[in-house]
Amino acid sequence: MAALTVRNLDDAVVRRLRIRAAEHGRSAEAEHREILKAVLIGAEPPPTRQQVAERLAEFRRRTAGRGTSSSLDLLAETRAERLQSLTGTEP
Repeated sequence: MAALTVRNLDDAVVRRLRIRAAEHGRSAEAEHREILKAVLIGAEPPPTRQQVAERLAEFRRRTAGRGTSSSLDLLAETRAERLQSLTGTEP
């Protein structure tokens, strides 16, 4: 496979590339490859932020009420347990 080096990119472009890569769970280099494929070969474009937000909202609706604790609840519980272990008293 060939390698491609892109020089003199605007900082804002690089920042947007990194954000987009993070949104899709891949490296900036992998995201760059996907963008090039989509534009030059016609592959399916990655989902927009709105599509991702809608998909996440649907997932939250489907999984609501399953009894999982929120991160705030877990953090409070962990802190209370640590306080109890350090002081030997109930919080």
